[in-house]
Amino acid sequence: MSAPVLLVLGAGPGIGLSVAKAFAAKGYKVATAARSLQDGVDEDGFLRIQVDLAQTTEVEKVFTKVTETLGIPHVVVYNAAYRIPRDAQDPLSSISLEDVKSEFAINTIAPLFAAQEAVKGFKQLPSSASRTFIQTGNALNTIVLPSVLTFGMTKSAAAHMIRSASVGYKSKGFKFYYADERQPDGGPTIPVNGPAAGKAYVELAENPEQGPWDYTFIDGKGYAEFK
Repeated sequence: MSAPVLLVLGAGPGIGLSVAKAFAAKGYKVATAARSLQDGVDEDGFLRIQVDLAQTTEVEKVFTKVTETLGIPHVVVYNAAYRIPRDAQDPLSSISLEDVKSEFAINTIAPLFAAQEAVKGFKQLPSSASRTFIQTGNALNTIVLPSVLTFGMTKSAAAHMIRSASVGYKSKGFKFYYADERQPDGGPTIPVNGPAAGKAYVELAENPEQGPWDYTFIDGKGYAEFK
């Protein structure tokens, strides 16, 4: 059998690269896509694709290129994020339509269409394949931070998409996760620990069953439920 394929969208030098290396260590062929990358193959042997995820029409092109070059992605990680800080004491001021469009495009709409493309591929893969979609999330679907009001709106919407997909595709064996690293006290981890994310995402991909869709995890411990 050919090696499974991982696609990381939003593959920066932190979380994205750590996740890519964690899966490569498990024998995956890896494709990374980000605006900062140049098309080609890097020193790790990863297929690199330049993409601006604010242009959501580019998502399908990435999947097409990965499928033609490496094969259908077995695991898709959406790691891109765009945040515009707000005045915590006056969060509704200075909000422009263009800013909101950009945040929603990268944080909500692009992952929606990435999940759609992932499912197209999952339907063609055997049941033994991982068929896992993971979005790097944060605590903003459960907590309020006025300083990132619109960013929180986009992440909450994305979390709802992941939850809906985890229910809708469970019978088909497709897995969906909103992965959120936390501190032991339940507080957010800023920034997310790249190697910890890589370890957690590999474990999610290797688990044949759908686990908690809102996968809150602690470095060194794994999944932890927070109220």
